[in-house]
Amino acid sequence: MNRIKQLFQDKKDILSIYYTAGYPNLGDTVPILETLEKSGADLVEIGIPFSDPLADGPTIQHSGETALKNGMSLNVLFEQLAEVRSKVKMPLILMGYINTVHKYGIEAFAEKCNEVGVDGVILPDLPFQVYLDEYKDTFDKFGVSNIFLITPQTPDARIKLIDEKTNGFIYMVSSASVTGAKKGLSDEQLAYFDRVNQLNLDNPALIGFGIGDNASYKETCKFADGAIIGSAFVKLLGESGDLHQNIQSFIKSIKG
Repeated sequence: MNRIKQLFQDKKDILSIYYTAGYPNLGDTVPILETLEKSGADLVEIGIPFSDPLADGPTIQHSGETALKNGMSLNVLFEQLAEVRSKVKMPLILMGYINTVHKYGIEAFAEKCNEVGVDGVILPDLPFQVYLDEYKDTFDKFGVSNIFLITPQTPDARIKLIDEKTNGFIYMVSSASVTGAKKGLSDEQLAYFDRVNQLNLDNPALIGFGIGDNASYKETCKFADGAIIGSAFVKLLGESGDLHQNIQSFIKSIKG
């Protein structure tokens, strides 16, 4: 069974962590991944740095710029992940922009994901219809799930179509903004979460954007199968101190 599907069958209140490959240092990608699993993270999204990250706020943009200067690329990332499945068991997702993947080659990318044990990909700027028409068969061939984002502005019919045509999870963007930790949930957000829940989707859902502490994690878990934390964790990686100890303390503080 796909590791993503198995995870959602086995656990509740999933904690997914996003970080940028090659940040803060080029060789940190896999050590961070190992520490996250040992510390209690359930799912990890590794960001592929890109020179024009339109959906990212300043914290993740900075990490991407640093990673690119460090020498990170898709080729380097796949080299780093070559033996990762001998060390890490939890589901692994790559998140990036379609231009990077297109340059690598769609089929070559999907095949390499399968080879190293990547379970899914998130490509925020890949139009859903283009995915269905041109790429879905290729990703299905290699058993790689595509996860798509929905926002408070996404119509019910489109949410249902995404649910019908994908098999990972639904990424519920908490608000129509770039990434970045924020405080509290608005009435509009709560109404949005309730609306999505009323659709009775087949796929599980995780809420991302604006989650960065125990309170926001616990709150969002009331409305979905779990939460995604990105900017708050990436900010932590840039702080001084023992990296692995910082990660362990962070995950403990989120889960409580």
